[in-house]
Order: sequence, then C-alpha cells, then structure tokens
Amino acid sequence: MKIVIVGCGRVGSTLAENLDADGHDVIIFDIRTVAFERLPETFKGTTIRGDGTDEEVLRKAGAHGADIFLSLTEGDNRNVMAAQVATESLAIPQVLAKINDPVRAAAYAELGVATLCRTNLMVDAVAQFLKLPMSIGPGIDIPETPGREHPHPRAGGLPVGGEQSKIDAAPTSAPANPAGTRGAAGGSTGHIAAGTEAKAGTEAKAGTEAVKAQRLGFRRWRG
Repeated sequence: MKIVIVGCGRVGSTLAENLDADGHDVIIFDIRTVAFERLPETFKGTTIRGDGTDEEVLRKAGAHGADIFLSLTEGDNRNVMAAQVATESLAIPQVLAKINDPVRAAAYAELGVATLCRTNLMVDAVAQFLKLPMSIGPGIDIPETPGREHPHPRAGGLPVGGEQSKIDAAPTSAPANPAGTRGAAGGSTGHIAAGTEAKAGTEAKAGTEAVKAQRLGFRRWRG
C-alpha cells in the first residue's frame, strides 16, 4: 500500500520505519529536515521537506492515489487541515488526524474527520493501570457519517443520544403560581412553587456546569 505520513516526530517516524520494513510504499513529510534523522539508514521510503497541508506539495510528492493518509504533527490545526486536503482534494480513502484536545477531537469527528486523541489514549491507559473507571472519549474516533451525532465529554460523563439537548433545554425557573390558587387544605401553594423554583434553579446550574465542563474538556471520576 501507498501510505502518506505528515509529521516525522516520534510517532510518525516509528510508524514510517515499521511500515517501510513491512514492504509498504511510505512517503513522509516534515517541515524540518533534521526530523528525518529519526529514521534509520535502512529506510527505503521517500522523505519530503515540505508543508503537508499544501495540496500542490502533496501532489508533487505523489500523495495522490495513496491508500492511507496519517497526519501526525504536533499542531491540531495543521493536522485537521492536512486531513481535509487528503479527503476532499486527493480523495484518499483512509485518513486519520492526531488531535491532542479531546473536545476538538470530538468536534472534528462530528464533521467527518477520523481522529486520534493522544490525551484520551493516555488517560485510558493510566485509568486501566490504576483500575479506576473513568469517563473519557474514544482514543480513535471514526465517524460513520459526516453529520452523525457524537457524544461530547462533560462533567457527568458522556451523554447518550439526545441527553445533551435535554441539558440545554433545562428550565431556568418554575412556572409562576397562578393568582388565587389554593392547596388541598385551603392554604396557598406559594411555598410549593418557591420550592419547585429552587429545585429548577439547582438543575439549571448543574446543567450550566456540565456544559462548561464539556467546553473545557474536564473529566470526573465515576462513583
């Protein structure tokens, strides 16, 4: 197979070395020539000093018609840009972008970009070693469709299905008590309405905190 790798860091160079040893046609890009020193002298693939987000550079290097495209630089923006070029302009069938930020990895997966989240992978590895169950997103997120619903990480764990929409729609206050409404014993139900309002306010606050945690990519231990 022809495999294109953008980024000759520790991960990119290790993959390139092993894929090359297995007989694959490997083309690896990096903007720094010194990065290719990580590759062994036995490497038979092609090294290109250039910008892997530039369609013209990719085409001149022979990336068009590749079977696999891996964008593994240290920049989230650079990786997703390269992945979009590979998918939309070069029509490469298998494309994977490394995204360090878990929340952004989930967002890009919603847009149809398969993502590799090193943060989720490392947290999951630590959690398994410590035997502590944690709420984390997937290490590799492969979208089924460009617009599929994807569960975002948040304070209470990962919402399922339309749970997030329920949080967003949480009432901020209870309905006003109609004037003159009386309780079963003849007393006013004003104290009930006040209690309901306080409960709704607490739920709304919890919903707001969950959404805030989602944006910041927080994780909480499960009880």
